[in-house]
Amino acid sequence: MTMFWIVTLVIVLLSALLIVIPLTRHKVANDAKRRDELNKAIYRERVAELEVEDDEGIVVNRDELITDLKQSLLDDIPENQQLAAKELNSPLLVAVVSAVLLFGVSYGFYAKYGAIGEVKNWQEVSASLPELSKKLMNRSSEGMTEQEMKDLTLALRTSLHRNGDDATGWLLLGRIGLANRDVETAIGAMERARKLEPKDPDIQLGLAQALTMSADPVDQTQADRLLKDLLHRDYVDVRVLSLLAFTAFEKQDYKSAIRYWRGMQQMIGPEDSRYEMLERSIASAQRAMGDTSAALPGAVRIEVSLNDQVEMPEQGVLIVSVHRSDGSPMPVAAARFGLGSFPRTIMMDDGNSMMEGQKLSDLDEFIVRARIDTDGNVGTRDGDWYGESAITAQGGQATLEINQRY
Repeated sequence: MTMFWIVTLVIVLLSALLIVIPLTRHKVANDAKRRDELNKAIYRERVAELEVEDDEGIVVNRDELITDLKQSLLDDIPENQQLAAKELNSPLLVAVVSAVLLFGVSYGFYAKYGAIGEVKNWQEVSASLPELSKKLMNRSSEGMTEQEMKDLTLALRTSLHRNGDDATGWLLLGRIGLANRDVETAIGAMERARKLEPKDPDIQLGLAQALTMSADPVDQTQADRLLKDLLHRDYVDVRVLSLLAFTAFEKQDYKSAIRYWRGMQQMIGPEDSRYEMLERSIASAQRAMGDTSAALPGAVRIEVSLNDQVEMPEQGVLIVSVHRSDGSPMPVAAARFGLGSFPRTIMMDDGNSMMEGQKLSDLDEFIVRARIDTDGNVGTRDGDWYGESAITAQGGQATLEINQRY
């Protein structure tokens, strides 16, 4: 910021000089010289006239007249000096006033429209990058607020603008994008990180995760290719299997999803708390394949159909959520499915529960909502088609038709 003020001061000073110099380079000396020469010319012309008049006998006191002419010439000098001083002071005053106005208007307009507060906040946030990064990495902390995440993103972008070769910084920005479900930022940052470190498995996994969030089939294909490449390495991260299982389930490739989840179970062992969750996911895939023996407590059968006026998008996902019968916007359970064909039957159970301390099987009555998401961002829904079931009792079958649009 100090350099900014120095540069602006230099620019304003140069601008002031462009105003002051022409005004102070007055022509008083030249004007006085021309006035003296004019007076001398008038004097010589008058003396010549007096000589002619004296020769013709018109005047008899030639010497006295010449003396008077000289005296009048001397009387004109103080007036000239006073005028010269006046001319000297007038341009200088204009130059000083102009310079003051230039400084005042320039910095006044900057104070009004230059967003000084935003610039100052940006610099403070940029300086707090180490502190914010440390807090993000500290798993024992209470977590970061939404504003702190925005500040961290701004600070990271500023740092990466200055040092674009920091692969770790791009990876961190990509992970923040994933946390905020900002698909565009996540993919862009991960791509930059991969260009800098093309063989880093963490970066490849992060890019694959970002691509799986995209609704673009090309991105989905690239994500699958990256995950398959990571799967054939000597060391396989459990997150690779998790992403592969997720994408397979989304594509309704339930056999592959079950295979990947079984592989995860072998890697983590039965003592891991995630083992039971994986068992529920496997049961959910088995039910989707038609294996009713795999049903878990609280299983709900949902029939989803489309109204004739619904325009099926070329790409997108079906988001199904179960809510309390009072219509609470927070779902008790939710799941995402590939679009596929309609009408279709969907099974949901406690394995799809989202609220800690409350399972789908705890609800005596519920309603089901389904939405066709077109952009891959669960936070936006403008233009999406949706439908809602009537209140359904536990153990009953929910039926809904997608026939409304946000």
